Amino acid sequence: MARGFLAQTITVVSLSVTLSAVTSRSSSCHYLLPLFQSAKNQANCSSLVHWFHSDSARMSSCKGPKENVHNKARTSPYPGSKVERSKVPNDKVDWSTKWEEYSPVEYTARSVLAGPQWADPEIGAKKFSPKFNEKDGQVERKSQSGLYQVENGRPRNPMGRTGIAGRGLLGRWGPNHAADPLITRWKRDSSGNKVAHPVSGKNLLQFIAIKRKDCGEWAIPGGMVDPGEKLSAALKREFSEEALNSLQKSDAEKEEMEKQLNRLFNQDHFVVYKGYVDDPRNTDNAWMETEAVNYHDESGETMDNLQLEAGDDAGKVKWVDIGEKLKLYASHADFVRLVAEKREAHWSEDPFVGCHSVAGIKE
Repeated sequence: MARGFLAQTITVVSLSVTLSAVTSRSSSCHYLLPLFQSAKNQANCSSLVHWFHSDSARMSSCKGPKENVHNKARTSPYPGSKVERSKVPNDKVDWSTKWEEYSPVEYTARSVLAGPQWADPEIGAKKFSPKFNEKDGQVERKSQSGLYQVENGRPRNPMGRTGIAGRGLLGRWGPNHAADPLITRWKRDSSGNKVAHPVSGKNLLQFIAIKRKDCGEWAIPGGMVDPGEKLSAALKREFSEEALNSLQKSDAEKEEMEKQLNRLFNQDHFVVYKGYVDDPRNTDNAWMETEAVNYHDESGETMDNLQLEAGDDAGKVKWVDIGEKLKLYASHADFVRLVAEKREAHWSEDPFVGCHSVAGIKE
């Protein structure tokens, strides 16, 4: 018993020393990757974090401080505007920390206030009595992170303060649910053989990425789940609209496309992540949540029969090699990393990853 306890103590100390070394050489880093957070918290978690658990929302108990997943949601200016957020220091993000002087900027985009079908009315509007924390007609107002508080009729961001009140660019008060289909295949040479990375020796994995029109960043081709829509349907719809330009196809082309997509989307897949997303559009009263799902084309034949074509909100679309230098929209780089680890594919040349400089995708 004593020997086992000593071994466990040595392991924890060793992990702490390793993490300290990584942190010291990466002082400019915004946050450590969840891989290191997992190691750092092993002493407090009853079991190792399984990064590919189908119920990923439960992983939150083994993650690091909230500021580690709440950085982009505090950046200024707010997307599509010149609005500057009230500055929120790391130690004031959590709502449990008293901050009587906190005075967030109030901002909801005109496009939202115009009352489009995908947006809620303002709080207090006639005939608008939203049922937060439950299914409200066809609108899902439950959060994948659990119950959230409602103050003065407004839901409160479960991850903490953002420096902006209102809804910003988001249509729904509270959680705004998205679906992110992560389509992957093995990188192959002209002979059809898998290509291995020269340093790590692991096979290279590729995924389909789009360049967003709104911000110019590369991202997973996902989007919002419509009221009453099943997640599986939303994943396939968003992918076909963003990466295959299905909205501009003829009925015959859509029918053939549907056949190919069914082959891909009906096979085995796994939930990469389910929960809150550190998104620059988040506010104190509205935030993004997603379910990222990986569909893997093992042979590559299915996607070979589909021509990539940017559509809807995408400016460009292409296959991208997966690796540590990826810089993607919101939390998408973390999702891609988890897929690489699950598939035992290449991710890094260096075991101490998370704070190196990152580069964008070459066009």
